[in-house]
Amino acid sequence: MAAVAALAAYAGPAVLFLSPVRAAVAPGLAGLGDPGHVALTFDDGPHPRSTPHFLRLLADSGTRATFFVLGRELARTPDLGREIVAGGHEIAVHGWDHRCFLRRSPSALYDDLARTVELVTRITGARPRWLRAPYGAFTTASLFAARRLDLRPVLWTAWGFDWTSRATPFSVAATVHKGLRGGGTILLHDSDIAAAVGSWRSALGALPAILAGCRDRGLAVGPLCEHGSLYGAGAVNRLDTTLV
Repeated sequence: MAAVAALAAYAGPAVLFLSPVRAAVAPGLAGLGDPGHVALTFDDGPHPRSTPHFLRLLADSGTRATFFVLGRELARTPDLGREIVAGGHEIAVHGWDHRCFLRRSPSALYDDLARTVELVTRITGARPRWLRAPYGAFTTASLFAARRLDLRPVLWTAWGFDWTSRATPFSVAATVHKGLRGGGTILLHDSDIAAAVGSWRSALGALPAILAGCRDRGLAVGPLCEHGSLYGAGAVNRLDTTLV
């Protein structure tokens, strides 16, 4: 019984993956911010085959975003990380590699997050502010690690299901628009590191329609750093302590 209780305490925050739960319990974690703004975020890069296409499209549209990078991929393509920052975008932490936090020991997870923070800071000259768990599954240990590293956990309010082989630009745009409201955070993927091969093309193809839809609704689009206060009164600059 004690082992079951310990497991529940460790894995409990993973339930916040469920959108209705996190919206009700932890709106900051859900990515809710300024109701006149939408945060645009990308996961799983950078990758030289796909990320440059997103950077060009964003530059052409005058849009900035937040890229949640994997430390392993950034270490392989540091110049691409610098290019992301040079384009006015924000870099955040998605882990060293795309392994579920539920499968990591607290010490191993902390070490991986710490070296990713150090790598991002060294390559880009800017210390990252945000942490998103792979698969959206935070653990108690990951939240404590985030606190130690001064990272703010954040997930999303709308995604495009753009990682599957069945995704198309139309399906991705329609799915995002269905779940998006002012103050929301969009999740897309700028690589297929942890997805169906070539699936990033569906997100890339959907992006113009997503941006146009936000513009038509009078919503500004930008990175998380411009999204307003994600953590309201009673929170300690991140998730409320009752969750950890």
